[in-house]
Amino acid sequence: MQSIFKIFRPVDILFIFFISFLSVFGLFTIKDINEISVVLLINIVFIIFIILFSGLSVKSRVAKIIYDWYGVPSIYLIFKEVHIIIQSTGIRDWDWLFIKVDRFIFGTDPTIWMSQWINPVLTEIMQIAYGSYFFIMLALGLELYLKKEMDRYNFALFTVVFGFVLSYIGYIIFPAVGPRFTLHDFYSIDSELKGLWLTIPIRDFLNAGESIPKGALNAYEIAQRDVFPSGHTQMTLITIVLAFRYNVKCRYVITFFGILLIISTVYLRYHYVVDILGGILFALITLPLASVIIKWWERKKIL
Repeated sequence: MQSIFKIFRPVDILFIFFISFLSVFGLFTIKDINEISVVLLINIVFIIFIILFSGLSVKSRVAKIIYDWYGVPSIYLIFKEVHIIIQSTGIRDWDWLFIKVDRFIFGTDPTIWMSQWINPVLTEIMQIAYGSYFFIMLALGLELYLKKEMDRYNFALFTVVFGFVLSYIGYIIFPAVGPRFTLHDFYSIDSELKGLWLTIPIRDFLNAGESIPKGALNAYEIAQRDVFPSGHTQMTLITIVLAFRYNVKCRYVITFFGILLIISTVYLRYHYVVDILGGILFALITLPLASVIIKWWERKKIL
């Protein structure tokens, strides 16, 4: 019998481990029998999918492409599952603490202070940059994949997924909604942060992705608790580091959008500055720890 180290990739086991953890955690927190049934069913199907495609990937080109890229939509699927679990725990939001930390460091609320710089052109640029989040990660992965640098691609994939997993754990431990709800009027954002042409459509699309459909009257209650750490900061920094490590052609474009993206998290009132600091810390943890895990995996693989 082949070792799991030869059958699966590190990212496969990471997914299996984390969704198994969420399944067990959900059994203790989700009270609605229909919700937990759906969560468990999805997770079981997900695990079966990983097991099946790990074998099919060597027999079919189409199956291999699906296997190589299934992690992209899976990240969002797990993001929604984490939301269900957080909502079911009833844990108090930690916004009060993050606000205090920001005020202790800066003597004011950074999102309010940045309001003096608001103008439609800048808002448009910032909203586009914020919306480029997944695109810069896809750009990195796609270039490595098309160049058939599979070892680098798989390392980048594992590192990115590992980073997301760590950030999701942060969301579960420190649920918070962010300053657009606590320090500002969420329903006035569109009038206070006006852009030009794309700001509102992008904002509405991102809000929907965070479980806030357009026109929702209870946005605070249904919004995802995904503030600390700033996953946007964490994953952007990881992407920039890997882009330069692997000398990808679009590394400077990734960096340009990445820097604007990190600034936009505060300008657009999605995050407190302490979230950004948390994202930096989580990135500094993710990168070396991912390297250690991959090296350990490779040693086990050749035994």
